[in-house]
Amino acid sequence: MGQIALEGLEFFAFHGYYDEEQKIGNKYGVDLYISTNLLAAGESDKLQQTVNYEVLYRLVAEEMRAPARLLEHVAHRVLDRIMAELPHVRKVRISVSKFNPPLGGICHRARVTLVRRRQPKTTA
Repeated sequence: MGQIALEGLEFFAFHGYYDEEQKIGNKYGVDLYISTNLLAAGESDKLQQTVNYEVLYRLVAEEMRAPARLLEHVAHRVLDRIMAELPHVRKVRISVSKFNPPLGGICHRARVTLVRRRQPKTTA
């Protein structure tokens, strides 16, 4: 088992609880951590035996383009996509941050973190 991380991804997107946030947009950050078996890729040096960083980035970018009211919802959608499209991924942890959230005071970022583990297959 090993980990692949994409840290510090930045997007300008139109998420937010308030209608104004969805109109003017804001800067968001994403940190993504994938747990999977990296042994075969380490031995073979072949991209098809690991998780392609470009594929991960594309999945995150696509979900960031679709407006949502809550950061929790954005993170949940990314987890759904990764688990559906990358069956060899065992665990995903994602943090989604909104920079300078409209709280009426100073706050550099608001962040949510979600984790999902693939359930082991059961035999009948």
